[in-house]
Amino acid sequence: MDMFGLSDEEWTAILLSLRISFVAMVASLPLGILVALLLARGRFWGKSILNGIVHLPLILPPVVTGFILLILFGRRGPIGSLLDQYLGIVLSFRWTGAALACGVMGFPLMVRSIRLSIEAVDRKLEEAAGTLGASPALVFLTVTLPLIIPGIITGMILCFAKAMGEFGATITFVSNIPGETQTLSTAIYTFTQVPGGDAVAMRLTLISIAISMLALLASEFLAYLAGRRIDPE
Repeated sequence: MDMFGLSDEEWTAILLSLRISFVAMVASLPLGILVALLLARGRFWGKSILNGIVHLPLILPPVVTGFILLILFGRRGPIGSLLDQYLGIVLSFRWTGAALACGVMGFPLMVRSIRLSIEAVDRKLEEAAGTLGASPALVFLTVTLPLIIPGIITGMILCFAKAMGEFGATITFVSNIPGETQTLSTAIYTFTQVPGGDAVAMRLTLISIAISMLALLASEFLAYLAGRRIDPE
């Protein structure tokens, strides 16, 4: 036990959850912006299908999502076997696999937030920049991107918070290995199954709630600051 009354096992679960959630959030961001841009501005066949696939993890039971990841990214899966053979990357039953599962579950929330921000951008501002000779990429970087920063921040924090609370997909894909894949959620589940573990489970539950609330408050504050920078009035 330390000065906070937490054991090494509890600290390991907390720090691993923060690490996994942060990696899931950062790794999802580039693809999240791209997919949000495609859904907000793109006109192509299959747009509705893409939108459905992106939001599928919100509808499917998390265990089903985890099982699909295990089939695809397990060592014998079509993607997992290639990663293992050619890059030496193994995701199943590793913390990196937990980050993948958490990223997949939080991805729809990130995309939706960014997409709504893109759709709210005044197209006249982009058109004005285009008439001045700016390329589409430059217009996006100098006009669109600064305007959607509040939505990006909100999407990132929502993805992070979702990753912090993920359980079903994670435990199905990477199991519940202490020190490797045991996150806050799976640690809470473990302690509820152990005689006398209710107190530890309650402590971890309160910590999980506190981290999630801090993340949401930080999202509101950062979005507010970004909004003031864009529109000082």
